[in-house]
Amino acid sequence: MPTIVRVADYLDLLNHALFEHIPSADLLIEGEVSDFRVTQQKWVSFDLKDEEAEAVLKCFMTVWQMGVPIENGMRVRVNGFPKVYERFGTLKLNVQRVEPVGEGALKRAYELLKKKLEEEGVFDLSRKRGLPRFPERVGLITSRDAAAFGDFLRIMNNRWVGVEIDFVPVHVQGRQAVPEILQAFAFFNGLAQSERPDVLVLTRGGGGLEDLHAFNDEQVVRAVFLSKIPVVCGVGHERDESLCDFAADVRASTPSNAAERIVPDRREVAYEIQSMTRHMDQRVTDMLAKRAHVVAHAARAVGFVLQRKQEQTREVLRRLLDRVEGWLPPLKESVGAHDRLLRSLDPRRLLARGYSIVTVGGAILKDASVLDIGGEVGVQLASGSFDAEVIRVNGRGKRKLL
Repeated sequence: MPTIVRVADYLDLLNHALFEHIPSADLLIEGEVSDFRVTQQKWVSFDLKDEEAEAVLKCFMTVWQMGVPIENGMRVRVNGFPKVYERFGTLKLNVQRVEPVGEGALKRAYELLKKKLEEEGVFDLSRKRGLPRFPERVGLITSRDAAAFGDFLRIMNNRWVGVEIDFVPVHVQGRQAVPEILQAFAFFNGLAQSERPDVLVLTRGGGGLEDLHAFNDEQVVRAVFLSKIPVVCGVGHERDESLCDFAADVRASTPSNAAERIVPDRREVAYEIQSMTRHMDQRVTDMLAKRAHVVAHAARAVGFVLQRKQEQTREVLRRLLDRVEGWLPPLKESVGAHDRLLRSLDPRRLLARGYSIVTVGGAILKDASVLDIGGEVGVQLASGSFDAEVIRVNGRGKRKLL
């Protein structure tokens, strides 16, 4: 007896079978785009036609998955997985990746994306950053097997030494190229400020539009644009122009030119240092000569001033001596008179003439009425002194004991 299931359950069964038995990851489906639509600026739907078999495959994806712009009539290859959508009961390919096929389609996609990014200001010159003249660390993103890798390192070593190269190998074309390049940018920009390179280099050799497809991918271009580290892009030969070239801070024409744009030529730096040294020597010599002239002029001026001051000092001294000679005789006479007066008033001269000084309690006695009979007094002579007892004052004598 048949099993009864709901519509939703049956659709789930179909989707499970499609997912399990169709190797979607290994298939690229090629066809022509028709009925291309964008809804709400995020949902993309289109038909993929096979003109020969008149077959149509409905496709569905988001704007952010596109990578490159597409339009009706463009031949593309898509990768995704089939799914029956419950709401519409329609089988659609849930596209994970799309890429144009053929030179014409690639060129048209290139032009559409370039115009879109230009309008957003991704290529504006005003936002481009300069490079350090002497970088200490450089981040290199390229293929280990590419000739660009060897050319870049050879030119770097020939021009300058001591630069640390942080190399992250990536595929530069094919299905792995875009995700690996995006991971490399995420790695470098995710480093701590002290560990980040001074500049990032994205490079590869030349090729056609199909070879350079990864460097015209919108996600890669935006990674270059949003990098916190200045980016030098050297993709292809001089005639090649990838969209990453326009988004980078510095565009190099070739991988070798990328190395030339990053580090200076040691011979040019040596010549520049020699020129600066000669220029500084000449400036110092000129400065010293100028200062010597100024010093000599100042010395002459100072000598003239000193000579004038010496003459003025000698004149003042001569006048002072003249006046001193006039002052000395009367000054000597005045000093002699005062000396004689002081000598005449010297107590020691009076004592030498027979006078004496009487003291009571250390004070000079001037009035005999203050003395007490029997009291002691001190007598100072011209030579020596003695103590005495008062026995009579103004006729009053000391009483005798009975």
